[in-house]
Amino acid sequence: MTPFQPAADIARAVRAGDRSATEVVEPFLDRIAERADVTNAFVTVLEDRARERAREVDAQIERGEDPGPLAGVPLAVKDLTEHIEGVRNTYGLEPLSDNVAEETTVTVRRLEAAGAVIVGTTNTPELGHTPLTYNELQGPTGTPFDPDRNAGGSSGGSAAALADGLTALATGSDVGGSLRNPASCCGVVSVKPSFGLVPKQTRPDAFYSHSPFGVLGPMARTVEDAGLMLDALAGQSDVDPFSVPAEGDYHDAATAGVPAGAFAVGYTPDLDRFAVEESVRTVCGTAVDALADAGTAVADVTVGGPSKPDMTFDYGKQATVYFATIVDRLEDEHPELDIEGEHAGDVPPSLLNTLGMGRGHGADDYMDANVGRTAFYDAVEDTLDGLDALAVPVLATPPLPNGADFPTEIDGENVSGLPMDWMLSWPFNMSGHPAVTVPAGLTDDGLPVGLQLVGHRYDEERLLSLAAAYERANPWSYPGAE
Repeated sequence: MTPFQPAADIARAVRAGDRSATEVVEPFLDRIAERADVTNAFVTVLEDRARERAREVDAQIERGEDPGPLAGVPLAVKDLTEHIEGVRNTYGLEPLSDNVAEETTVTVRRLEAAGAVIVGTTNTPELGHTPLTYNELQGPTGTPFDPDRNAGGSSGGSAAALADGLTALATGSDVGGSLRNPASCCGVVSVKPSFGLVPKQTRPDAFYSHSPFGVLGPMARTVEDAGLMLDALAGQSDVDPFSVPAEGDYHDAATAGVPAGAFAVGYTPDLDRFAVEESVRTVCGTAVDALADAGTAVADVTVGGPSKPDMTFDYGKQATVYFATIVDRLEDEHPELDIEGEHAGDVPPSLLNTLGMGRGHGADDYMDANVGRTAFYDAVEDTLDGLDALAVPVLATPPLPNGADFPTEIDGENVSGLPMDWMLSWPFNMSGHPAVTVPAGLTDDGLPVGLQLVGHRYDEERLLSLAAAYERANPWSYPGAE
């Protein structure tokens, strides 16, 4: 069993007694130690804790107990809003480099209750504020396909760890594409679930994640593994007033073998708004053609609604207020923290600019953005009528070099140099539609490109069945996989 073995296969072997969880975790810990400097994916590696947890899983097996559907599966946790009691939790902030979490969040508790073995925490930009994973504390995280190029963000550490065989599963979060963007840059699978399907534990403000819709979700190397992990994460929890019951069986949906011919998909290479590099259009178009060749009904579609400048303005208002609010809450919790004052030199200008913009918006600005969101939501609903999903590129270009600015020109078109011109992901945080990101393929330069399959709200089962059919039509492998 290699570090690139699917999580579902690991769990089956451990539950059947064919492999011990202790035997499983060691190759992952060895590979993390050997390749720690290649992508810089991990913030904290939990060797002793992982070994102890693996022994607990083995003891359950010996007692004839079922340790759960993720039995013995190595898993990494993004070093942001999910945390583990007694483990360092930095939020990507240099001033919080020694901060230790005082409790374990509900998602982590659920994953461990399902049998997972947590091997460490993964890198993220400060507060997850940008779609490139770099911070003053840890430095940049690169994609295993070319470590000099960024893994994307803000869940870049999780995506890179998966693609490099350092973990079998990982958590991520998404306010504007932070599950999907790194999945695209690293060639992995992610699920941005419908709002509320996976509970968030945010105190003292349990209500802030609705504008824009911020969610937690699974990251994996296969659609089956993503479905298996979503089963463990999903469902109502009293810690989250927005959480909803999980009514599906996501692993079954991902493994049901529904034929590609059972689906209808609408394809838009640019969401009728974005400049998209020709290499991305080519890779995504070829991937969608393969799905059509397998039997899926594919049609070119247009998505109406507000103009891109209006949508960008509305998203910017709510996203910047969102991050300004996070800083206020974090500074209340950590009185020694002063991000815009004493510690301004310890964070990048991009975070300070984000906070400055957020503090410049009034409550009426913040609420007015919902009118544009509603118009885009209606447009997506209209386009999805009669379809199972929309297929849309995740990013306008392949992974960017570490240290690079966002593009000011894409496909010969001048753009603003803001991340909203580079990502085709954030509009669906405005509308709340779920999305499964799958690897579309490689450019001629060997760089990964991701495709997001955007579905009906709370229809993750159908979306995962489609993603599995896509996966069968578009096989995928990783650098270093044996």
